[in-house]
Amino acid sequence: MNKTRLIIKYIALDFLAAMLAWGLFFIYRKCYVDGGFNSYYLRYVWIDAKLYLGLVFIPSFWIVLHALIGLYRSVYRKSRLKEFFQVLTTSILGVLILFFLLLLDDEVNAYSSYYESIAVLFTLHFIPTSLFRIILSSQIAHKIQRRKIGFQTLLVGSGPRAQKIYTELVSAKKSEGHFFAGIVNINGENTAISEIPRIGSKDELPQLIEELSIQEVIIATEEHQKDQIASIISKLDGLQIIIKVIPNLHQHLAGMVKMGNVFGAVLIEIETNVLPPWQKFLKRTFDIITALTVLVIGLPFYVLVGVLVKMGSKGPVFYTQKRIGLGGKPFDIIKFRSMYTDAEAAGPQLSKEDDPRITRMGKFLRKTRIDEFPQFYNVLVGDMSLVGPRPERQFFIDQIVVQAPHYRRLQKVKPGITSWGQVKYGYAENVDEMIERLEYDLLYLENISIVLDLKILIYTVIIMFQGRGQ
Repeated sequence: MNKTRLIIKYIALDFLAAMLAWGLFFIYRKCYVDGGFNSYYLRYVWIDAKLYLGLVFIPSFWIVLHALIGLYRSVYRKSRLKEFFQVLTTSILGVLILFFLLLLDDEVNAYSSYYESIAVLFTLHFIPTSLFRIILSSQIAHKIQRRKIGFQTLLVGSGPRAQKIYTELVSAKKSEGHFFAGIVNINGENTAISEIPRIGSKDELPQLIEELSIQEVIIATEEHQKDQIASIISKLDGLQIIIKVIPNLHQHLAGMVKMGNVFGAVLIEIETNVLPPWQKFLKRTFDIITALTVLVIGLPFYVLVGVLVKMGSKGPVFYTQKRIGLGGKPFDIIKFRSMYTDAEAAGPQLSKEDDPRITRMGKFLRKTRIDEFPQFYNVLVGDMSLVGPRPERQFFIDQIVVQAPHYRRLQKVKPGITSWGQVKYGYAENVDEMIERLEYDLLYLENISIVLDLKILIYTVIIMFQGRGQ
């Protein structure tokens, strides 16, 4: 499967539909006069430069809007009915935006002409866009159903429930797209499903997923193993895969099982996207604008702090350190140096109150959190965000996950310069305090939004001016 090529197809069809719609609408605006079509005005359509500018910029506007709504995500796993309503919603929104930006200044004899223009533009755009998309989505769906394309899948579990769901999926007349790469046992059982190879244990899941390019994991635990589900999911947190579990009787009775596929196997999909695409776009745009502003306007301030750091102790102005970011990938975090150059000669250590390794200037930088300002560069290049869980070193992560394996959930989002945990709890001096602070970072993950980010930023600024950092 070539995901990039399929996305390009969707973009090309959307662009073509938008060009067709705008071209026809432009003709309508020029030639529909006094309640009827007058072909006389067609001669003026083809020499109007606005037509050709619109055929480039209007479709580009629609592509950006579709991307924000998320119409180019999960292109191989589309519900055609859901896509129809997404295109409907996007078309209404886009037409209203275009109306207020481009059409509101049109000279009209009556306000009803505005409504007619909106209705015509909506119809001309929605019909070809939805038609093209449904045709392409149907082609992909039929290929999946006929098992021509599919998704590399791991089955976690080897008991009767795993055997049952495997049999149901592979024997279905219409496939759901699972190409089983292997089975993973939960507690080292000797039992297995003869049709697929046993390839490891649950502790090896992250490595297996990377090695086999796994796209989906189905967790099929027995009733006596249901307490294992949380630990299995925690091992998968932060990985770019789809996770599904077999519901138990309690979940059925509690009304937790929601099905979108009438004929498909009964599986619950674990939601892994913490932000909708449009909020991700806004968050990233806000990050870039803020980081650029701070780095450019604050350049003299950076120079002043750099001079003070050099005057305070021997060594470089900046300090870099390997931290773990989105998806478990390492990156180099940048800070103003606040410690003596040999501060970690004995190995990785966390700072603490009255830490003798911290310079006099470093104490001020930490109290006001000015030492974190170089991380706006990390934000600009995409390693970090303004707000997100603080990144840790692998040395301490290895200790944290022994007691709190759900820590890996934080790797679903980019780490931040500031965080809810840092605002509420402050810096941690040991692993136990890191785990206590984890509660606030998990709360952030469950409630993440642009509004919450703004609140955390405001409180961070207050803490900086009050000098309550550590």
